[in-house]
Amino acid sequence: MTNGEKEETGESGAGGRSSAARWAGVGGTAAVAALLVGLPWAAHDRLPDRLATHWSGGDAPDSSMPLWAAALFPAGIWLLSALALSVRRRRSWPAVRPWRAIALAPLAALLVGAQASTVRANLDRADWHEAREPALDIVLVLVSAAVAGVLAWRWTTRPTPTPATPTPALRLAEGERLVWFSRAVNPWLQLSAALSGLIAVGALAALVAGLADPTPLVLVCLLCATASLAGAALSSVQAKVSEAGLEVSFGPLGWPARRWSPATIESARSEHRLPSQVGGWGYRLSGLGTTVMLRAGDCLVVRPQGRRTDFAVSVDDAERGAALLNALRQRD
Repeated sequence: MTNGEKEETGESGAGGRSSAARWAGVGGTAAVAALLVGLPWAAHDRLPDRLATHWSGGDAPDSSMPLWAAALFPAGIWLLSALALSVRRRRSWPAVRPWRAIALAPLAALLVGAQASTVRANLDRADWHEAREPALDIVLVLVSAAVAGVLAWRWTTRPTPTPATPTPALRLAEGERLVWFSRAVNPWLQLSAALSGLIAVGALAALVAGLADPTPLVLVCLLCATASLAGAALSSVQAKVSEAGLEVSFGPLGWPARRWSPATIESARSEHRLPSQVGGWGYRLSGLGTTVMLRAGDCLVVRPQGRRTDFAVSVDDAERGAALLNALRQRD
């Protein structure tokens, strides 16, 4: 078999896997939609004409829907969500995004669980006003959604293949010591952190002055303060390669930080990555491993010893940092 035939076979196999994954996604989406519609209709002879669909602060329901609407409304939400997460906005974006499954799996569990809970609350009721709030069902639905999200994340976080052409190592003279340093900043994350901080300060001032009900002010203050601190910590990143190995630190204070010695790194390379490949901006988990994505472009990618996935950070001059890290690995 010639090289051309091998390449053609490989491309055909990759295309077949991609087509199978696409049809599996379509089939799963259709199955969830059919389940959402079929649950109420399967028990329609034991349900009232209108189904209680909402409870607020008590056992008695305060909202209802016709049977057909209660069947089609969650299915419509599901199909629109699946469509929104499946459309590629640019041709350059990859067709397969593992974070799509991470988002859709808990949503499917949430919608199916809520639909089953609604049917169960209305079952054998003469009127929708007789339905009672399924408090235990709500807890079970939330737990199942969380479990589905974790399982989807574990399934999509697969081992990343080792590159065929790793970054070459620098030639270090005996006793020579070099240090490489690079950083990246995302001004939009910094701006969002600053705005969240201002809102938190404003809510705190209103709380101290007694201008409004303290309960929502405390909630707004806590949420915005947490968002501000997280945004400040993840809006900038610094990477340093030295005799001690690789150190990646976050935020203006350089904390928190992650460190690997040269002996604990299996390989290092430079790789071009886009936010669409890893699921967005910030600290992302995807099928490519862990990526600190602050700007599109070159990333320093390392594979720690004993790990199945890579760690990547988007910084400038990543190829030189990877080359120095490989040289330190070889010398050690």
